Amino acid sequence: MGGSSSRPDPTPSKPDPPPSPEFKLPWRRFNWGEKEELKNHLETFSVSIPDVTHIRILLAGQIGAGKSSFINSVNNIFQERITSDAIVDSSGLGHSFTKKLTPYIIRSASGDLPFSLCDIMGLEANSSGSHPEDIIKALYGHVKNNYKFKPGEQLSPESEDYVRDPLLADQAFCVVYIMAANSEERLTGQLRKIRDSSSENRIPQVIIMTKVDEACPLVKKDLRKIYTSKKIKEKMEMCSISIGVPMNHIFPVKNYHDEIDINDDVDVLILKALDQIVNIANDRLRDAASI
Repeated sequence: MGGSSSRPDPTPSKPDPPPSPEFKLPWRRFNWGEKEELKNHLETFSVSIPDVTHIRILLAGQIGAGKSSFINSVNNIFQERITSDAIVDSSGLGHSFTKKLTPYIIRSASGDLPFSLCDIMGLEANSSGSHPEDIIKALYGHVKNNYKFKPGEQLSPESEDYVRDPLLADQAFCVVYIMAANSEERLTGQLRKIRDSSSENRIPQVIIMTKVDEACPLVKKDLRKIYTSKKIKEKMEMCSISIGVPMNHIFPVKNYHDEIDINDDVDVLILKALDQIVNIANDRLRDAASI
């Protein structure tokens, strides 16, 4: 009668489920079915200034981010097969494989396209790669094609490889920063220096974010999840803040790496970025020619 009744222990609460790695809806509208439309637009593109046959687009960025792979990936789309015009180093030794300023003209079945992608020695944190000042010189056409960069040593204006009075055709009208989504190294100071000089002269800048499949398991499984992935959006926002390029000028892509056939989803992401790059470069060329 005086005993106390025991109460059963409350049911232990279940732990909260882990947050979803993706948004319910895509945070950027994207048409996965416009590959042929974009490709045709680029194949029939006309440069705004007749004296310039190819708009130069300069690729810059950290070593190993995929500058040469991006060039090959663009070529793959228009050649409709896997190509290797730009030699890629997969040794992982941590040094820039590209040593020279090399413009690559993109070719399709109908002929050369009116723009070129200029590869350049990669940036390295320990200053053993290209110097930001040399990238700026290349941007404004002061560096001869195939000039071999010297790590830690700037190109002198007294050198025979320095172009004193570059033509419009020698200059680049868009800077594309190639950055790997799976890397935390942003080389912010060096890229900011290039960005500041570019911005002073109203040169448009774009970020191509590569290796998205290595940064996000969701995207690795299904590339079409790229614009519902919280991880990819977070990586893009970090790039935007650290480098200063707005989000609508940042394009996540997957370069061709181990594939032996081309893929429409890989292609359309690259084509959308390239279409934006070529159009804004052409706009800047038109403005520069009118000065």
